[in-house]
This record gives sequence, structure tokens and C-alpha cells, in this order.
Amino acid sequence: MIRKIICINSVVLAVLAALFFIYPAGRAFLSLQDSALQRPGIPKAAWRLQRNLTPRYAAWARERVASGKPEDLSTNNISGTEWPLFGSVFYLWAMENLQDAWDAGDHTPGMEPKVFSKDAIMAASELVIDPRHAAWVKKHWGDDYLHRENVFYRMLVIAALTSREKLLHDGAHLELLRDQVETFAEELDASPSGLLDDYPGECYPGDVMAAIYCIRRADAVLGTDHSKFVARSVRAFIGGKASRHQLPPYSADAKTGRPHNDARGCGNSYMCLTAPELWPAQAKQWYQAYDKFFWQERITAAGYREHAKDVPRGDWMMDVDAGPVVGGYGVAACAFGIGAARKNGRFDRAYPLAAEMLATVWELPNGVLAVPRLLSNVSDAPLLGEAGILWQLTVQPEKGFAVKTGGSTPAYVYIILIAALLFGVWRIFESVLTIKMLQREPEPLVRARGFQATLWICLMLGTLALFFAVAWWAGLITLLIALCLPITRRTRPADDLDEWGKPAGGQAGQTGEAPKGQGQTSS
Repeated sequence: MIRKIICINSVVLAVLAALFFIYPAGRAFLSLQDSALQRPGIPKAAWRLQRNLTPRYAAWARERVASGKPEDLSTNNISGTEWPLFGSVFYLWAMENLQDAWDAGDHTPGMEPKVFSKDAIMAASELVIDPRHAAWVKKHWGDDYLHRENVFYRMLVIAALTSREKLLHDGAHLELLRDQVETFAEELDASPSGLLDDYPGECYPGDVMAAIYCIRRADAVLGTDHSKFVARSVRAFIGGKASRHQLPPYSADAKTGRPHNDARGCGNSYMCLTAPELWPAQAKQWYQAYDKFFWQERITAAGYREHAKDVPRGDWMMDVDAGPVVGGYGVAACAFGIGAARKNGRFDRAYPLAAEMLATVWELPNGVLAVPRLLSNVSDAPLLGEAGILWQLTVQPEKGFAVKTGGSTPAYVYIILIAALLFGVWRIFESVLTIKMLQREPEPLVRARGFQATLWICLMLGTLALFFAVAWWAGLITLLIALCLPITRRTRPADDLDEWGKPAGGQAGQTGEAPKGQGQTSS
């Protein structure tokens, strides 16, 4: 029985190596050959992600709304309250980009995106406007939360309903959309600084810019015209309201517009995605400044820093907006930097960022992007990372912006992928050697063999139950524990082995017990 368990474990380890190391690395190598990463177009990786993510997003969003869970979340739980809505808007914006590509003649998926994704589009938009998902902003702003500042939430409501109407033309919630667009534009226009708070005492210019962007885009489905309001709104981000790098600051005083701090990568990438549709000339200047002060190439990688190069701190940190900051590189800055670079026509920047992302996301055979899933909020917003990546890969250059194609692959990409391939091949080779050794060696020595065999069987059954009834990652954890069994005994090397390395006399081991003094090794 112990021999069979070790053989089964060896086969399972070989399969896991193929699924979790060789396949993701090979998939990334193939994805990097896509010309749409270095020039305008939709990469095949994005079409593939849309196909795999859409049914999961529809099911998750419906279940999330039905659960009523958001009502009980604390206002301090930023990822649990904000991310489900933010991720839904990312998904909806990606669907708009994919539908535009289909309308322009790219029929790669074989089915029109708005048709294939109809259920997910409806579920995502309903989640964003669900009153229970607004519980945390109600605690901040009271019952008047839809007509009093509250920039972040109201921006998301406008974005979600605009996308739904543009894609489905079903007339759902148009009165709510119109009310939010008109009242929000009036309130922003009346603000002395051009800014409003996200939460009481907290103003983030990047969210204000996104709100202006959403109001302008809503004109296309409402038949309204806020172009003059948009033209005036640039006042909130320039002159004395800009940071020392002439970029909008990360946070500011909503009453005066005075910056609280410098620009940061997570905010810059976000604003460089929205600004080109609002103020093209200004957007080009912002992107040039962002690229000058925040782009770096070091530690075999390339990308955008969270803090400017002249800031002597912050190379290693973590917060809810920036994500992990490693060697100065901001995960959020680089992830949203893909879309920012594509929007501004800088594919020479977008390609290395996309290459690093594709090498890091670890796409599994079932279409799940393992690393973004782990970095998202597993309980409240598990699909945020994948939805964000889908949006970034589908962004196209703004009309009138010069396009610079190309870009090189950073060494980091080759290091990660080659290391994964080598490890996978080594693990499979080790499994083959283990099975061959068991065929010619005696039964391994194991303490409490009956107990260990029973425990192994229970863990394997638990793996199946968890995988199908709970979550694949829970089943994987149980499986990894099972693969640690059996724990074999080690004894001193034998002195009485013949020239072939077998026990002298040739009879030992037939009963499953080693002769006194024989060495055993753990497989």
C-alpha cells in the first residue's frame, strides 16, 4: 500500500508540475508573440480572458447581490467595500472596448461580446447600484449620499449605467443615470476648487477626474452635452493645484485645491487613462511628465515607480491603493500603466509592462489568473484583478494621438518563465525516477503505516470534496498536505550490500521489512 501511495503521489506531482509550471510558462511565451501587444488591436489573451471570466463574473455578481453581505462591512474595510464595485466597472469598460473592436471588424471570439456577456453586464451593473452595496457610503454621507459629494461611489454609478446602456440599449435605470450626471456636474462646477471629497475630509483628484470622464461619456447615451463643463474642469488639476512635477497630486484639500502630497504612480496611471478623452493637449503633457519622473529600468525589470525617482523613500511598501511596491515599482502603477501607455499611443512602454504582467499572472489551464486572484480580496472581490487586467489589455489609443510601436522584453520575463519551465521538467523527471526506483527496491520503512495510509486516503477524499463543493484552492491545499505522506524512516547505510547495491543473500525485503543495518531513503 505504501508503495502504491508513493507512486500515486509521484504521478500527481508530475501532473501538478505540468499544470502549474509548464502550462502557465508555455502559455505566457505564446501570448508574448501577439503583435497586438506592440501596436493597436485586441490581444488574443484578452479575448481568452473575456471568455473565461464572463460566466464566473455573472455568477459571482448575482450571488454577491443576493447575499446582502455588504451591509455588514465596516467603513474601514476598503477592499471589501470599494473593490467589488470598482472591479465591476473595470469589467464593463472592458466589454465596451471589446464591443468596439467587434464593431470595427475583429470577430476573433466568434460571438458578439455584448451578446455573450449580456448576463454578466446586467449582473455587474446591478451590483454597482445595489443599495446594500452603498451601505458604507451611507455611513459616511447619510441618506443624501447620492446628492452630496461622495465622488468615488457616484462616479461608479454613472460609469456602470452608461456602459450598460451603451452595450444593451435596454433603457434600465436611465432616470437614475440622468439624475446623477446632472446633479454631479452642477456640484462639481459650483465647487470653488473644482474638487469634491470622496469621503469626508478625503479628496483624491484622480477620482474627481474619473467622475468628469464618466459624465462626459454619459452624454453619448443621454443625448446631453457637458463639453463646456469639461473644458472648465481642468482648472482643478493645473497651476497651483498641481504637484511639483506638474502632475495632479495623489490627494488634496477639496476646499482650496491645495495638494496634500506629491503625485503617485497609482494615481498617475489612472489619470493618464482618463485625461486623453477630456483634455488631449494637457493629457500629453501629463504623460510626458509621468514618463520622465516615474519610469525606471532596474533589477532586470521595467515599469513605473509608485514615488518619483527623486523621492528617497518608498521603494518597499504596501497600501490598499498602490498594492505591493517592490524596488520602487508599484504593482498598481505598472498594471494601470499598461492601459495608460496604450491610451497615449506609447506601445514601447505598454509592451514591456504587458510582457511582465503576462509572465506574472500565471494563467492556469482553466483560464484563472492565479496571481491576480491571490492579490484580490478572496472573500469580497476575488475577480477584481482579472477584470482590471482585461480592461488594461483592451484599451486602444485615443484618436489623434501619435502611436509609437515596439518595445523590448525585460530580462525579468525570461528569468521567470525559464525558471518555471526548468522546475516543471525537473519535477516530472524526479517523479519518473521515483517510480522506477520503487520497482526495484524493497518496500520503504514507514512508521504507523496503517495510520498514514488511512490519513492519506481521507485527505485525498477531502481534496475531491473541497475542489467540487467549496473552491479549487481549498482542494489544492488539502492535496499538497496529502502529497507529504507517507513519512518514511531513515536508517544507517548498510555494510552488507552486494556489488549491485542489493542486500546480500538476495532474500531480504520480500516480506516488506529491511534486514538489520540496511539503509532506506525517503522518496
